[in-house]
Amino acid sequence: MPVSNKSTPHSMVIIPLTKSPVPTSIQEDLENLDPECKELLLSLPREKGFRTPYIYFFQGFWCQPKEIEAIISFQKHFRARDTDVVLASIPKSGTTWLKALAFSIMNRKHFPVFSDHHPLLVSNPHDLVSFFEYKLYAGNQVPELSELSEPRLFATHIPFPSLQESIKKSSCRIIYICRNPLDTFVSSWIYSNKLRPETLPPVPLEDAFQKYCKGVIGFGPFWDHMLGYWKESLERPDKVLFLKYDDLKQDITSHLKKTATFLGCPFSVEEEREGVIEGIAKLCSFENLKDLEVNKSGKSIKNFENKHLFRKAETGDWVNYLPPSMARKLAQVMKDKLGGSGLQFKAVLQD
Repeated sequence: MPVSNKSTPHSMVIIPLTKSPVPTSIQEDLENLDPECKELLLSLPREKGFRTPYIYFFQGFWCQPKEIEAIISFQKHFRARDTDVVLASIPKSGTTWLKALAFSIMNRKHFPVFSDHHPLLVSNPHDLVSFFEYKLYAGNQVPELSELSEPRLFATHIPFPSLQESIKKSSCRIIYICRNPLDTFVSSWIYSNKLRPETLPPVPLEDAFQKYCKGVIGFGPFWDHMLGYWKESLERPDKVLFLKYDDLKQDITSHLKKTATFLGCPFSVEEEREGVIEGIAKLCSFENLKDLEVNKSGKSIKNFENKHLFRKAETGDWVNYLPPSMARKLAQVMKDKLGGSGLQFKAVLQD
């Protein structure tokens, strides 16, 4: 797989390969990375990051250094099977919820939803469904995945064009979830501040908002991320199931039935009569997961405390944080970038 940068955004500063001393802030980004990745980072456009000194423009999207290293390893070594299922999303758009739902649907024969010993009662969803870039290939490692029982279930924030080629060419299925960008931004901003070192001040709302509207967000621009999976879902609906967070919140039952059918394991009439669908919805609900002891402590993803994964899970909460002027600006960005695609979200433009 190629690991070169696909494009250069306007007004970005290109840092050429050089033998000049590397600034201390960049040296921090390069710590513990393999030589190939270090050299690559020095050639990429960069912007100030919220959790790392810089965020880099890699293969057409913005990403942190260690994630880039993991993605390169993933692209080189992962081989998809036709029975694989990949859960994809941009950060803070319902990833944890989707992991819980998909795991419960796919494993309901082995782990009955009404069991007192269901894995979700003692394990965080991120322990049950591993990220390619945060766990399996993190630290430039190459995991042994061939012995995993089928169907294998994985997750990623990687944009569709940068997925390992075998995922795109095989018959494996992808479920993508996205959220209204207004809510996603607010959730991302609050989450980023929770993860920042205590020695650093919080990121001002205005600063984070300007970067978000420019597309400078982890795995963004958000519009490119959404459109990559959206277009594929239209062209290959048997390959990509495109879900919206708000739609699931509004009608979880019909979307669970749709998801199970897409995965090739539809709910039987008997299961529906026994309340299995409602049981899965309740088991995986925000209220239930947040109250579980396993989700109140520990770290299922390195450097990410489980307790920070569960905040409000509300739709439209952005109105409590964004003034009308910001809402109008982001709504205009959504209109400009998503217009004509058929992908729409509710946005308030008036004061």
